[in-house]
Amino acid sequence: MATEGGGKEMNEIKTQFTTREGLYKLLPHSEYSRPNRVPFNSQGSNPVRVSFVNLNDQSGNGDRLCFNVGRELYFYIYKGVRKAADLSKPIDKRIYKGTQPTCHDFNHLTATAESVSLLVGFSAGQVQLIDPIKKETSKLFNEERLIDKSRVTCVKWVPGSESLFLVAHASGNMYLYNVEHTCGTTAPHYQLLKQGESFAVHTCKSKSTRNPLLKWTVGEGALNEFAFSPDGKFLACVSQDGFLRVFNFDSVELHGTMKSYFGGLLCVCWSPDGKYIVTGGEDDLVTVWSFVDCRVIARGHGHKSWVSVVAFDPYTTSVEESDPMEFSGSDEDFQDLLHFGRDRANSTQSRLSKRNSAESRPVSVTYRFGSVGQDTQLCLWDLTEDILFPHQPLSRARTHTNVMNATSPPAGSTGNSVTTPGNSAPPPLPRSNSLPHSTVSSAGSKSSVADGAIASGVSKFATLSLHDRKDRHHEKDHKRNHSMGHISSKSSDKLNLVTKTKTDPAKTLGTPLCPRMEDVPLLEPLICKKIAHERLTVLIFLEDCLVTACQEGFICTWGRPGKVGLLSSQNQASSPGGTVV
Repeated sequence: MATEGGGKEMNEIKTQFTTREGLYKLLPHSEYSRPNRVPFNSQGSNPVRVSFVNLNDQSGNGDRLCFNVGRELYFYIYKGVRKAADLSKPIDKRIYKGTQPTCHDFNHLTATAESVSLLVGFSAGQVQLIDPIKKETSKLFNEERLIDKSRVTCVKWVPGSESLFLVAHASGNMYLYNVEHTCGTTAPHYQLLKQGESFAVHTCKSKSTRNPLLKWTVGEGALNEFAFSPDGKFLACVSQDGFLRVFNFDSVELHGTMKSYFGGLLCVCWSPDGKYIVTGGEDDLVTVWSFVDCRVIARGHGHKSWVSVVAFDPYTTSVEESDPMEFSGSDEDFQDLLHFGRDRANSTQSRLSKRNSAESRPVSVTYRFGSVGQDTQLCLWDLTEDILFPHQPLSRARTHTNVMNATSPPAGSTGNSVTTPGNSAPPPLPRSNSLPHSTVSSAGSKSSVADGAIASGVSKFATLSLHDRKDRHHEKDHKRNHSMGHISSKSSDKLNLVTKTKTDPAKTLGTPLCPRMEDVPLLEPLICKKIAHERLTVLIFLEDCLVTACQEGFICTWGRPGKVGLLSSQNQASSPGGTVV
């Protein structure tokens, strides 16, 4: 399914591919690169990254893109599927000496046609704030490298803030900065604010407020990437130690963890509704983790090497509601987002969702996400109901929801789950037989009432086939559960048993932290295509297209179905999206 043909065809670079919503086509005229179009010699260089911002100007052409190639940083008008790229006129170009840009992020909140705030992280540890429109270099943070000397791996503005930003380093530390504050002339002194399982957060101790405001130490080894949830309340981090850790950002509480099958985790993203997190890494897999249940619900195998980027496609992710009353009022933003996605995406995407009758389930969802890797391949994946709600008898679906709704809100620390529609979709049944034993195994620890309720709900509704399949592992699971504690619980005293001994992978394999391959569904990619000569480092889903980039410094635009003809006909008057209703 993942590959077609053999021999020579396998090495051919694809310029188009078809999914059930139609044909995606590479637009050669929309390729961005360095002005000379010469492939960049990428040996030993930092990954090429791309950032987008929309300036909301009146011209209807407000998209801008920034990308780094080697020591260079470029800022262009992005014309997408409408007009050919003009590489001779970058709005801004910078060449750095002694250090290389590694990552960047625009502040979408403050961007205007006259000014835009761009953060750039560097290989030597500094972070620069620049305005590529005004051509100003506003500030340099960690200039003397007194805060951290290691490479910046990820930098992002805190959602909803005009001045706060978060920076992750290869040291495994993250720092919260305020653009208004200085970094001081001496190394910062820290005071412990909060400590938990495999993480600690310190505040900066000084007479006057200075950067960094907070220092997070997370896991072991480099912190490779982090991503804020759609509502900005939660933070997902992936590290070289192979762990995904999800924090409540404001209360600095650990919400849940997951361990890779092996090796480091390199990338992470959230579903548009905040219900699921997808990671990719050195095990060549994509892993889907449920935010509500704090467990792995699926893995995807299509890549032949490390997975460098994962991203959800909000325009092809579809939701069908059969009973709007099932939703709570707290998720208006999620509804707006998905209505927007549904209206703008190609109309054929409605076929992606299974229309269920009102008697069965309140919501029918198909999530689309993509991944690119060092194997130069692009994979697209659909996360469908049979994976999200495995083995669920239709007649019991509503009863099951009520059992789960009787428990306390899953987010525990705040009582608010991420913009997950108020427990409207029945949580999937855990696929591990060890979960119903949680009431036994956590008898001596601070087990919440919810744990017990969920456990009884699960044992009550788990289908026969699930138990049958697991019978042969029953004794082993039971013993392991006693020694490990109930891992998916958020009590740190239980989790301490797991990671104090540098987390021996053999001890986590087969637990809820890292289920065995046969214990969770294995997804196959919808498409898996070789699209570049060099390893891929970028995947971004936009309304009319998707954007990929490889280490040679070529940023490619793939027109979505129904959007491709706009450029070839050179119809400049056409509307930006060529809206398909």
